[in-house]
Amino acid sequence: MKHRHALLAAGAASTLVLGGIATATLPASAAASGCSVTYTVQSRWTGGFTANVAITNLGDPMSNWTLTFDFPNAGQRVTQGWSATWTQSGARVSAASMTWNGSLGTGASTSIGFLGAWKDANPVPASFALNGTACTGSVITPTASPTTASPSPTATTPPPSGRAPELRVSGNKIVTTDGKAYRLLGVSRSSGEFACVQGKGLWDSGPVDQASVDAMKTWNIHAVRIPLNEECWLGVNGTPSGATYQQGVKDYVNLLVANGINVILDLHWTWGAYTNSPDWHCKDEHATCQKPMPDARYAPQFWTGVADTFKGNDAVVFDLFNEPYPDMPAEWNKTLGWQCLRDGGTCGGLPYEAAGMQDLVDAVRATGATNMLMVSGLEWTNDMREWLTYKPNDPLNNIAASWHAYSFNACANESCWDSQIAPIAQQVPVVIGEFGQDDCSFDYMQRLVTWADAHDMGYLAWTWNPWGCTGGAVLIKDWAGTPEPGVGEGYKAHLLTQNPYV
Repeated sequence: MKHRHALLAAGAASTLVLGGIATATLPASAAASGCSVTYTVQSRWTGGFTANVAITNLGDPMSNWTLTFDFPNAGQRVTQGWSATWTQSGARVSAASMTWNGSLGTGASTSIGFLGAWKDANPVPASFALNGTACTGSVITPTASPTTASPSPTATTPPPSGRAPELRVSGNKIVTTDGKAYRLLGVSRSSGEFACVQGKGLWDSGPVDQASVDAMKTWNIHAVRIPLNEECWLGVNGTPSGATYQQGVKDYVNLLVANGINVILDLHWTWGAYTNSPDWHCKDEHATCQKPMPDARYAPQFWTGVADTFKGNDAVVFDLFNEPYPDMPAEWNKTLGWQCLRDGGTCGGLPYEAAGMQDLVDAVRATGATNMLMVSGLEWTNDMREWLTYKPNDPLNNIAASWHAYSFNACANESCWDSQIAPIAQQVPVVIGEFGQDDCSFDYMQRLVTWADAHDMGYLAWTWNPWGCTGGAVLIKDWAGTPEPGVGEGYKAHLLTQNPYV
């Protein structure tokens, strides 16, 4: 497979002998970004070995880290690790910091280790990278440009520039028009789903100008997911609604795309009374909350209008419905839930007629729009187990799977991701349309993005809104992009190591 980290240059490494060591030379001083790694094979036997990996941060202090390297031999693999969250995809190995060893000041070191297996030979990895920076023992010092702001020293790619690429599905990858594999990496930007029905305008007083987009670019954001309200788009309810709402969405989308940022438009809040719902659920028939399924009354009209507006602009992706959960009103009958999700109709105990994902695919394609589509699963789109079986038919074969992954969901660990999500990703692209954790820290999110990176998946964290992080995944303190401690700082640092081109 092709790898994303452009700074992975060959480091100083010796040929492996029993107990052999590969060591990079330390510089006299450190600044900006840099690291060294000592890889020691502590014991070795036929078919197996143990290794210790000592990491030294030579750059500015960091609050979390991910070490990556490639095994030189196809038979080498990590079977069990400690002091880090270890994952492997092909030759690429990733080790993400734990909560207790993620903080590394300048000159600080930590050690991690693993039990490994090998066949034929067990050579030492030739190079290592920490948060995307090659560990050569040298230091990368950022230099200022007289005309442009310097990118973060840990960034492997510059912030987006030029127009965002047009995208389509090819096999299990999202690709650009020139056939290059591409990942949607960025954030969700909430408010378009609720502000118009809560008397808060269109964007809840948040800016949608060039300065706000520039703030996103300092995080190396390449994609923004925008939740929308169907009644506001159609002019049925809310202020602004109808043509004014539509123009506001169009203007923001065009601004983002012009700045090199792909846009995912998401149908988030919809019409449909659900009066027999649990007490925690909103029972209002208007689009003032999340519903279990989109409605046949307005949802196809919504997507007809959106598709007509943005057809011809394949830098824009359509996420057909945010978080379906028709399995809950169906008393958690998963078969009925999947049938309802795909086919719609009167289903799952819902008192309104649902629009299935096939209905929404058909509505988009009837306009002539060729935009890539994202289709969700069950249980707030955390349950993806039967997604391939119930995938709607698209004559263009241009559908990706939309998966949401929060720390409090049922599928929230590597074992579940390996068994339920990875098999889907082998056949179609998987995009993590939303993810986060409920304590404003980044440990779960780091594990998830590390796993997603190893599987070439895109992801969009919730949420780019300065609401104050007291118990959720709020990324920023202000619209200038100042990161919240923990969740924001961790995610920004990670994004700065990533390249959307696979």
